[in-house]
Amino acid sequence: MKTKKLVTLSLLLAIALVLSYLEHLLPPLFVAVPGIKMGLANIAVIYALFAFGEKEAAAVSFLRVFLASLLFGGVTVFLYSIAGAVVSLAVMILIKRMKFFGTVGVSILGGVSHNAAQIGVAAVVFRTGAMFSYLPILAVAGTVAGILVGTAGALLVAKVKLH
Repeated sequence: MKTKKLVTLSLLLAIALVLSYLEHLLPPLFVAVPGIKMGLANIAVIYALFAFGEKEAAAVSFLRVFLASLLFGGVTVFLYSIAGAVVSLAVMILIKRMKFFGTVGVSILGGVSHNAAQIGVAAVVFRTGAMFSYLPILAVAGTVAGILVGTAGALLVAKVKLH
C-alpha cells in the first residue's frame, strides 16, 4: 500500500472515530427511541467505498467499530455494531456493484440493513422475535440517516480528492 493511501485511510479512520465519539455524546436525535442514531461515522465509510474501493471501506468500517467499542463501548456495543457493520457493508458493496443506485441510495440501504442486523442480534440476545416489531421505526430512521450520510458522502466524493 502506498504511503499516501495509508495516511489517507488512517485519517478517514480517525475522522470516523471522532464522529462516533461525538455521536456517542449526543442524546438520541429526533425522537426518544433507543437505538436511533445518525451513523455519522459512516460518512467516512461511504467516502472510502466510493473514492477507494471495497477493501478500503471494510478496513475503515471494521477498525472503527473495533476501536470505538474499545474506547467508549464494550462487548455488547461491539456485538451490535459489528453485526450492523458487516451486514450494511455487504449490502452497500452489492448495491454499488449493481450500479443502479448512487451514493445516497447505497447509504440508505446500508443504514436500513444495519438496523435490521442489529434487530436480529437483539432478537437472539433477548430470545424473542418481538424485536422485529421495532424494525419499521428503525427502517424510517435508517432511511433518514442514510439520506443525510449519503448526501454528505456524495459531496465529499465530488469535492475532496484525498488520493
